[in-house]
Amino acid sequence: MTDSSEANPSEANPANRTDDAFDAASLGRDTAFDEASWREVEAALERPQTPADDRKPGEDRLFGQPHARGLPRTIDPSVPLIMVETAFLASAASLVFLVNYYFPIGPLLRLFFSIPIALTYLRWGSRAAWMGALVSGLLLSVLMGPARSILFVMPYGLMGVLFGVLWRRGAQWSVSITIGSLLGSLGFFFRVWLVSLLLGDDLWLYATTQTTDLLEWLFVKLGFLFQPGLELVQAAIVGMIVLNNVVYVFVVHLVAWLLLDRLGDPIPRPPRWVQVLMDYE
Repeated sequence: MTDSSEANPSEANPANRTDDAFDAASLGRDTAFDEASWREVEAALERPQTPADDRKPGEDRLFGQPHARGLPRTIDPSVPLIMVETAFLASAASLVFLVNYYFPIGPLLRLFFSIPIALTYLRWGSRAAWMGALVSGLLLSVLMGPARSILFVMPYGLMGVLFGVLWRRGAQWSVSITIGSLLGSLGFFFRVWLVSLLLGDDLWLYATTQTTDLLEWLFVKLGFLFQPGLELVQAAIVGMIVLNNVVYVFVVHLVAWLLLDRLGDPIPRPPRWVQVLMDYE
């Protein structure tokens, strides 16, 4: 006949019973702590994250949303779309400039130099537009050289960003055409300065000579016995440059109005007489 203490050692030794009860209680507390920790982690993952600042969507999350320490990084699903569209529109602007340089077909392709960058701004904001202008310049620098890439960025890349800013803010055509024409005129003088520096020749002097001959011929045809001075010649050059840029920027607005409306990114409405003229045609 066996002793009851040998059959159940835990009953024979009260200390053993105390250790077993302590281990069971500790295991229960550890399991409850682990479950509570996982619930907190899941709740933190499901909690929507707020942007780091109050910038517009698409401008502050190009490289992922800010995340708390210890939690996995979350990536905005629109980031790949922003990168792909920005790269595509930047390459489109570069390709149009490249084709127009080697196969010029008049002023037709020049109308599309700045529109892809402006469309990038309308879709994804200022950061994407600046990146698009920079990528276009870098791509043209590889394909055509740094000098020609600079001639694209100034003024057409900057003009695209400027049009995007003005069109998104709903500026009237008179405002955007005026500012765009001034930028285009500055771009012309910058181009003359850069090309003169690279060639080692003064293109402004050449333009002054040609304009003087033109004014003398015009005065002779009109019957004026008048010798144009240097100030008048240079004023005539500046006037022709500004007028040329005004016409160019106005036609760019017309093309953007007709094109971007069909792409789902409309720009401010033109003046009433332009709408009547286009509807009449």
